[in-house]
Amino acid sequence: MSKILATARILLRSLTRKDGAVLVWFAVTAIPLLLAVGVGIDVARAYAVKVRLGAAIDDAGLAVATTLDPNINAQNRLTKYFYGNFASTQIGTPTAVSMVNDATVANAIDVTGTATVPTTFMALAGFNSITVQATAQIVRRAPNIDFYLMLDSSPSMAIAATQTDINTMVSHTSAQGGCGFGCHHSQTTASSCGANDVLGNPIDPATGNPMDNYALARSLGVTLRIDLLRQAAQNLTTTATSTAAQNDAKYRMAVYTFDVNFNTIQTLTNSLSTVSTSAGNIQQLEMYCNNHLSSATDSNKDADTNFDSAFTSINGIMPAPGNGSNIAGDTPQEVLFLVTDGVEDELSTYSTKTPTSSSYGNVSSGRQESVINVADCTTIKNRGIRIAVLYTEYLPLPTNNWYVNHVQPFQPNIGSTLQSCASPGLYFMVQTGGDISGALSTLFEQAVQSAYLAQ
Repeated sequence: MSKILATARILLRSLTRKDGAVLVWFAVTAIPLLLAVGVGIDVARAYAVKVRLGAAIDDAGLAVATTLDPNINAQNRLTKYFYGNFASTQIGTPTAVSMVNDATVANAIDVTGTATVPTTFMALAGFNSITVQATAQIVRRAPNIDFYLMLDSSPSMAIAATQTDINTMVSHTSAQGGCGFGCHHSQTTASSCGANDVLGNPIDPATGNPMDNYALARSLGVTLRIDLLRQAAQNLTTTATSTAAQNDAKYRMAVYTFDVNFNTIQTLTNSLSTVSTSAGNIQQLEMYCNNHLSSATDSNKDADTNFDSAFTSINGIMPAPGNGSNIAGDTPQEVLFLVTDGVEDELSTYSTKTPTSSSYGNVSSGRQESVINVADCTTIKNRGIRIAVLYTEYLPLPTNNWYVNHVQPFQPNIGSTLQSCASPGLYFMVQTGGDISGALSTLFEQAVQSAYLAQ
């Protein structure tokens, strides 16, 4: 302490000298001192910008990692969120942002951003700006998801599964003019519904009695599309089980079918083996006879595909989705799987949207055949629930008068309408004879891979 006081006295005495030496000394030492202070200020400002930059990088990276489809315009999404969270100011301007998949950490992306900081004091030495950089590693994790399967079980799904099967059915239904559908009727005799409603049912060679086309398909060993749908739902549980283990995620599943009714096959459960067993109970809608749902006196005009009721019912069943994390209080994400040939066939009094032109459907004698009402899909998607659609092609039947008059005019719009119903990247079409089970599994994998949490 005594040395410090002595030094201070010497300095004070020097300030009183009149030869100006103190001024020279002060000028020599003050400039470096001021430059040092100025550099410190510039560096402090650069550090503040780096902190802002790091926060913007984190937000942008999370936006990409948690996007519902990270493979679509991921760089555009990254750029949008980066510049949206880091506006230019007098002390910092963002210049670039980029990302790459991490080479060593699974399901991780590395995000890098840069910004420039104008200098004040350092500019005196020729350094007009400082470039700062920040990086972030975002690990993407598959979330917990609840899957709701809504499967079309209407009579049109009773079409024979392959062209060979169709040909077989047609060759055995000459009395009906050749029919490729395994229509399911509980009554098969003329005395039950009248000759016009029976439509030339084939004769069971074992009993000599009339049988419906569903029984005919069974006797001929013909596979129907509904059979493939049933098997696909069961196979999906195997895919879901292995995928859940691979992703360290929890998946639950529920199964419903729809035709003129909305049918519960399996309520939501985490036992995918139970779902598989229940899916084995998926059945084709059984009519009383042609044009009659439950008796010879009721006539529903064969309007047996009520999409509006199905969407309303499933929307009432699915709760508000969560983020799918394991954080206490969070709930799973939700995905609705719709598997259908895409043709609405309802009594017009039940329909929520009348077709505006023949390109989208028609109404005749109180029966509406049309594409689906996409507004029903939008209502569900607006809740944060994704929709995956598997379109099982509605097979053109150019030799069938009913098809030509009622469906052919809007056939080109069936697939595109269903694609509009689906969430981005979650639409798939399988043609007649195609692998419905494989297509459904592919769609499932897309739904899982397009949803991530980040940490």
